[in-house]
Amino acid sequence: MDQISQPNLSDVNNKEFSSKKVSLETELSESLYNTMKDFVLSNPTWDQYKLINSALATFLVQNGCTDNSVSEMYLNQLFTPSKSF
Repeated sequence: MDQISQPNLSDVNNKEFSSKKVSLETELSESLYNTMKDFVLSNPTWDQYKLINSALATFLVQNGCTDNSVSEMYLNQLFTPSKSF
């Protein structure tokens, strides 16, 4: 997957999450990728890492995950103001 990047934001955004990292590679449909790219480019407080973390945390919590660190990520993104897409 091509990287969507915005300078100086990834370091700040990555500090919100656990210090333990796992690399993930996946294939996305072109429409999903383009929508994600457009969102990140039009919302300077987001990057592709924050978006994927938020989406996964939301999915897991809404489907019964009870891990406190996942719940914390989910709640943090709920109450973080962001520009509408």
